[in-house]
Amino acid sequence: MKVAIDGPAGGGKSTIARMIAENFGFLYINSGNLYRAVTYLALQEDVCWQDSQAMIALVQRHHFDYRPDGAVEVDGKLLAGELRSPQVDAIVSQVSAIPEIRAQVNSIIRSISEGKDVVSEGRDITTVVFPDAEIKLYLDASAEIRAERRFRERLAQKVSDIPPRIEDIRKNIEMRDALDAQKTVGALKIAQDAIYLDTSDLTIQQVYEKVYKILRARIAHGRK
Repeated sequence: MKVAIDGPAGGGKSTIARMIAENFGFLYINSGNLYRAVTYLALQEDVCWQDSQAMIALVQRHHFDYRPDGAVEVDGKLLAGELRSPQVDAIVSQVSAIPEIRAQVNSIIRSISEGKDVVSEGRDITTVVFPDAEIKLYLDASAEIRAERRFRERLAQKVSDIPPRIEDIRKNIEMRDALDAQKTVGALKIAQDAIYLDTSDLTIQQVYEKVYKILRARIAHGRK
């Protein structure tokens, strides 16, 4: 079974996808981690991200895989904290917008997923990567709510002595939403056959309970 989840940043995709993977025994695929891995490799090997042919060659000379928890392996080596460095953060959006790289990453995800029960989340999973997924979900929330969630996450992580400003986070989310919607390839949009869930007024547990019922109903009807 393929479960595909799309939605904007802060909508709850990653948390719900992990919960599905843990409770149903599915492989969890976070497409964003793969784009981060490609970006990290480009920085490590001094490959110019604007050179699409060099970037394609970079991807093709490495082997990518996912661990059950969604962590990415490259050539058998686990990449974790390296993917969240400021250097990767600075250009990963640009790298993920390159059509040729999106095609390469999508091919990798499909190859890894073949013959497996998978829950995958990102921006174009339901529309491009797995348009034939048995279950398609679009998790959304208002920009204000998503900013509050990210604000609480950053406070809990204590990654800096300077506390984050919720207004800055909200503006960044709105800017990212606009960029995601305007991409020429892999734009964020709601698939016609996706189940839309507004999570603004729901706890993560309440969202999961709704998703759980959807999955159990599909499995009961022989869609697995």
